[in-house]
Amino acid sequence: MYTETAAILTFTSKMASLTKHGSVVCLLVLGVLSTPAASVYTLTDSGGLGARFDGVGGLSGGGATSRLLVSYPEPYRSQILDYLFKPNFGAALQILKVEIGGDAQSTDGSEPSHMHSAADRNYTRGYEWWLMREAKKRNPAVRLYALPWAFPGWVGGGEAFPYHRPETTAGYIVDWILGAKSVHNLDIDYVGIWNERIHDVTYIKTLRKTLDDNKLGHVNIVAPDGGWVQISKDIMADPELAAAVDVIGSHYPGTHSPPMAQQTGKTLWSSEDFSTINNGTGASCWARILNQNYVNGHMTSTIAWNLIASYYDDLPFPRSGLMTANQPWSGHYEVSDPIWVTAHTTHFTSPGWQYLKGVGHLDGGGSYVALTDGKEGLTIVIEAMTHQYSQCVRPLLPPYEVKPGQAATFQLGGAFENITRLHVWYSKLIGDRTVHFQSQDDKIVSGGKFSMEVAENCLYTLTTVKEAPPKIYPKSPASAPFPLPYKDKFDGPADSSEAPYFADQTGVFELYVNESSSDHSHTLRQNITERPIVWCNDADSTISVIGDYNWSNVTVSCDLMVESGGGAFVAARVDRGGCGVSQARGVFFWLLEDDANNWAVSSDIDRNDILGQGKVNATIVGQWHKLSIFAKGDSIAGSLNGKVLFDITDVELPSKKGFAAIGTLGLQKVQFDNFSVDKAK
Repeated sequence: MYTETAAILTFTSKMASLTKHGSVVCLLVLGVLSTPAASVYTLTDSGGLGARFDGVGGLSGGGATSRLLVSYPEPYRSQILDYLFKPNFGAALQILKVEIGGDAQSTDGSEPSHMHSAADRNYTRGYEWWLMREAKKRNPAVRLYALPWAFPGWVGGGEAFPYHRPETTAGYIVDWILGAKSVHNLDIDYVGIWNERIHDVTYIKTLRKTLDDNKLGHVNIVAPDGGWVQISKDIMADPELAAAVDVIGSHYPGTHSPPMAQQTGKTLWSSEDFSTINNGTGASCWARILNQNYVNGHMTSTIAWNLIASYYDDLPFPRSGLMTANQPWSGHYEVSDPIWVTAHTTHFTSPGWQYLKGVGHLDGGGSYVALTDGKEGLTIVIEAMTHQYSQCVRPLLPPYEVKPGQAATFQLGGAFENITRLHVWYSKLIGDRTVHFQSQDDKIVSGGKFSMEVAENCLYTLTTVKEAPPKIYPKSPASAPFPLPYKDKFDGPADSSEAPYFADQTGVFELYVNESSSDHSHTLRQNITERPIVWCNDADSTISVIGDYNWSNVTVSCDLMVESGGGAFVAARVDRGGCGVSQARGVFFWLLEDDANNWAVSSDIDRNDILGQGKVNATIVGQWHKLSIFAKGDSIAGSLNGKVLFDITDVELPSKKGFAAIGTLGLQKVQFDNFSVDKAK
């Protein structure tokens, strides 16, 4: 029962906060307004500590989720990277997980392999190398974790399966790790098996041996990057496998791990989680699972898919990153709510800290974790996220209740009993007046005890770690649509092998120096000639999209040269990408090596719906041609080298708007130059 003095102190504290912030937000008070006694939670290191904390991470890949980031102009690109990786600034991420590109679609695009063929090695393709360097530049202690989604076709030796030749596949992965070190001075800390696909015991053992044979014993294996059950059974039954696997990594575990996984004695991670739109609800999802993955499932690391939503909004899972940066042409980016949720943990802990054993659920709903550095340092993170506002995209969240304004008393013991004050940070994630990672007056601890009111949908950190409020950059430039007209000659400098703003969906389009042509000395070249071991349904034709999904009335033009057979296209109104790209609709204008009809226009990428076709007297292979496609309302037209080949009106098109695109008929090398898109006139 609270005394009258406590009630007065409670009222005074609330009124002070009202004056300071303009509304009642997530308050920490000496007492509470409710009459029932507060629940008491004991935090002590007496009797030992819990598991080692391994860090909070973000995932770039799975796939092409950071595609547009590399094209941002300065200073905005550096600002974004600071928000992700700079210690004590924004998210201050402790793990960066990246895709080992496999030349195939892996969710929002295709990422290039370092080995298109067995004889090919190139450790500068793509942007993951650049991203890892930038993360390390800001935080040398950040851990690096790599995982393949797809594999180039040669790895399978004629089989669409990476375990057919385990030594070859292990050598391919180890080659990537060695390239990271030799070319970029990057030490990879963790490597996975095959994202969300069946694991193979022989391959895991072979990978461990191959790592060790190449003096990479420090690289830890995470398996299977999928489910818990089969890998746990295999580890329990096979001591050699148990010695090879360092971490059991599960995806979207719903904060729970099965007893068998815990019985293996292995470190448990949620090695991919979140996948939720980064609004207040998404941030609340993130806050809840960061705590409860350990409370419920004994997982010591949680990694968000994805790191940053730097891909077009109309590709799958829009804005499912910790923040959003998908307008490099304008410089606009958004520091989304999950960034500040992450800061509640990462600013006041480091990998190597340990959880206290006495962590768990609040009696009125929500959870609390406590971690220590082993030197009397203490960080407590408390969340009270309601069921309605903290649902992740998956899995289904069972019903539960969170009581508003629940009273909590924390009793500190052991090495912490002499703590006299704790620094306080709070966030309110849902409601009219949200608050993000704001400091509050220190919490006074008396006799090793303090009390507080835990408000629903609020997040609190109480810590011995002293930190000044983080500085933030000025607001980024205003959002703006993709600029029209737009042109690219593919001759500018780049920090990636890919052309700015192009998002490969099937195949790999790389900047290329063409020494055989003075008119087309710098081009964009599609380089994949063998079907990869795919992760999802790549299209039979390669395709790279660009621009604004809302484009309807546009003219798209590009010079192209088919090197050795097949064909190529330019397209408008392409209605989809990602793993559904094989079903893409739009207006596709084809130039083909075909004796009967060497041009065609179709409304689908598979050319099942031909709108027009014909024959022109032109050499297709080895010659440069200019293709232009015009779409306005229900009318379409196309020209080859300035000559109109078709002009169709009142056509029934399944796609009324979409991206511009270029691509090839199949897996063959084609070069592109002088790309342009403009409003149809």
